[in-house]
Amino acid sequence: MRRARIDRHTAETQITIRLGIEGRGRYAISTGIRFLDHMLELVSRHGGFDLQIEATGDLDVDQHHTVEDVGIALGEAVAKAIGSRRGIN
Repeated sequence: MRRARIDRHTAETQITIRLGIEGRGRYAISTGIRFLDHMLELVSRHGGFDLQIEATGDLDVDQHHTVEDVGIALGEAVAKAIGSRRGIN
């Protein structure tokens, strides 16, 4: 199975993502932003891949840093899990 784990730690956030491309749509997502959690759960469920996200951030300041860094880390996880892009057009 194509899998990836990404740890992203910045001054504002601490994020760990585990992704399994050939999964069953299972998820465990906790970002502290309920709407973001919900949207990522739907992506996992309907995309059919397994996704675990643990994220903490400076939500007392704003949600921007957490949302941005989760997006960056998720993109890195997808790229790592896919590996060689041969055959993807």
